[in-house]
Amino acid sequence: MLRILLLLPIFGAIAVALLPGSNLRFIRLVALIVAASTLAFAWELVSLFDTSLPGVQLFETHVWNPRVGSAFSLGVDGFSLPMVLLATLLTLIAVLASSSIVKRAKGYYILILLLESAMLGVFMARDWSLFYVFWELTLIPLFFLIDRWGGQNRNKAALNFVLYTMGGSVFMLLAILLLYDANPNHSFDMTAMALGAHGLSQEAQVLIFLGLLIGFGVKMPVFPLHGWLPLAHVEAPSPVSILLSGILLKMGSYGLIRAVEALPLAAVALQGWLAALALFSLIYGGILAWRQRDLKAMVAYSSISHMGVVLLGIASLNQAGLTGAVMQMVAHGLVAGALFLLIGLLYERTHTRDIADYSSLVRVMPRFAFFTVLALVAAVGFPGTAGFIAELHAMIGGFARFGAWVVLLSIGVLISAAYAFRTVGRLFTGPVREDMRLIPDLSRAEFAAASVLSAGILLLGVFPAPALALMAASVNRLSRIVGS
Repeated sequence: MLRILLLLPIFGAIAVALLPGSNLRFIRLVALIVAASTLAFAWELVSLFDTSLPGVQLFETHVWNPRVGSAFSLGVDGFSLPMVLLATLLTLIAVLASSSIVKRAKGYYILILLLESAMLGVFMARDWSLFYVFWELTLIPLFFLIDRWGGQNRNKAALNFVLYTMGGSVFMLLAILLLYDANPNHSFDMTAMALGAHGLSQEAQVLIFLGLLIGFGVKMPVFPLHGWLPLAHVEAPSPVSILLSGILLKMGSYGLIRAVEALPLAAVALQGWLAALALFSLIYGGILAWRQRDLKAMVAYSSISHMGVVLLGIASLNQAGLTGAVMQMVAHGLVAGALFLLIGLLYERTHTRDIADYSSLVRVMPRFAFFTVLALVAAVGFPGTAGFIAELHAMIGGFARFGAWVVLLSIGVLISAAYAFRTVGRLFTGPVREDMRLIPDLSRAEFAAASVLSAGILLLGVFPAPALALMAASVNRLSRIVGS
């Protein structure tokens, strides 16, 4: 089942490659069908997933090199299945939002589908060597998507992104090799390597964990490894920004959860430092977002703040905190996806992202205004949205572990509220500008894409029980491993 899911976007990319390049509408239709089919197949996995079991399910493995101990192993659990569902959903949204791509459209859709396959491979891999291969494969389509279809400084943004990620990957690779050496069976299987690592001393585990933290911290990103993020988001096409913020950042936090699972002594030893890093990133990202005039830069810096909540939840190492971390990963994916979708659509109509250039768009674009206000309110963590459920769990878990220091999370929420409501005020109040009276509102396809993401934000906020049940068994298992 997982192999079919992994191959569907690849077969779709091949089908798009065989189409005539002049037929843009047919190329886009095929890409939409493939993305929708992949999403439907991913949701079919939910019916086969037993939420009461904490271990890996739907597991399959095919040995690559028995002498080295590498295998093509796939499986999902309560941490990876939500990310698989999120990745397939946001890929479909990104394809829907790509109507403005008319130059080299065939190459664009091929790269989007190949990127989806690589992202799914990261979340489904149960072999560290396979995980690393998929991790690096995401760089190739992303580099070309930013470099070929990005903004004015796209070459610098693409190069920055690749250099930062590859630099972090060097440390991650060294840490994986040390884990491999610690495994007496010399296998890259995640479960086997975790069992081998549990026998290491705390000092050895800390050393390996720091290597993984650098590699995963670049992708999350956390301060001070975030330098690539604002430029990449600003210069990337908006559909690519949806995937970059909605999914690629989650690869880093997902990898960090796997690192905690393999190296529990190191996670406990570095718990305070991880929390400090999380709280600093949370405040730092919020302040920088508050200072931005460019809407995409504001959302990019806010992602640093929101991923700080994820890191705080992971650092708490207890059931509530880990639940909050995974829920925040899903919530931020939906919220950031909605914001980049809407900002991209606004930029296509006005060719500006400067917040000072807008006023009273609610009279001109009422549907756009509704979805934007909802996304900004959800970014703050307002009750009734997915962000509230996530931040509440992270706050409870953090308070149980770190006490009053978690008040900094509340300060971060207040900063988020400050720039969110400032944005609402500048976009939707005041007199209508003459040059923006004739801006068209959302089309039917755009309305559908925004509605799907908004529905997800509200459903997870009002009825979070199914999502919490999906991850509960795996969260409980990890909290027991780290002794919380």
